[in-house]
Amino acid sequence: MPVAPKLKTPAGACDWHMHIFDARFPLAKHARRKEADATVSQYRKVQQHLGLERVIVVQPTAYGKDNRCTLAAVSELGECARGIAVVDNNVTDAELERLTRGGMRGVRFRMLDTPELGWALLPEMAARLASFGWHVQFQMDGRFFEDRAELLRRLPCTLVHIGKFPEPVLPDHRGFQSLLRILESGRCWVKLSGAYMMSKSGPPLYEDIGILAKALVQRAPERLVWASNWPHPLSGAHGLPDDATLLDTLLDWAPDADTRNRILAQNPAELYGFGS
Repeated sequence: MPVAPKLKTPAGACDWHMHIFDARFPLAKHARRKEADATVSQYRKVQQHLGLERVIVVQPTAYGKDNRCTLAAVSELGECARGIAVVDNNVTDAELERLTRGGMRGVRFRMLDTPELGWALLPEMAARLASFGWHVQFQMDGRFFEDRAELLRRLPCTLVHIGKFPEPVLPDHRGFQSLLRILESGRCWVKLSGAYMMSKSGPPLYEDIGILAKALVQRAPERLVWASNWPHPLSGAHGLPDDATLLDTLLDWAPDADTRNRILAQNPAELYGFGS
């Protein structure tokens, strides 16, 4: 029996980044590995265990630009769910309208390894998607954030950044400081997620990553959200993480209950319109 988290989540608590894998849907030709099934029914048990009500289902790299698995998951999860798609500049407005009706609210730019979508597409896609109310979710090596900061500032839509630093850094690092500056612009959000993938110090607190999370919480708690990254397709050096332990890191990173509630519930509701 999994150990229950110590953190008691507020009403409307949201997991802002997770994936569904389902063998009913074909993998993209470029997929480098086949993930074990991680279905909606399995995730609902995680939701119940952690006390989460809402969820953002993110298109996995394994499915490329075929969003059927993610759309099906959002539909099955119902009104508590939204989705993040992968589309490129060939997508039609009619398809974007269909995806929006299906619960999609953003496009994923994963700027690591071999990206499905390149940096050159970002301005064009941001301009098109802004009119649909979508945001750009991007992931990059945060150590080089300053090199892309000016491009990101010019984008005409909301940004959601996965604050990934493959090698832990200190808060005075130029990449992290650049992230803080764009965060304070009011157009960018950051996910507190995936510490287990990058940490050298390891669980339960992931202290070397936690120092950055604490700096973000101190500086701009109104622009932060939390995510599990279930089912943890890249588990890192410390093995598969415990979901309750990941949630409980917020007790250390954000000791104030009102701040935690904002990160878990109020901030996601603001961006995605839950309850409106």
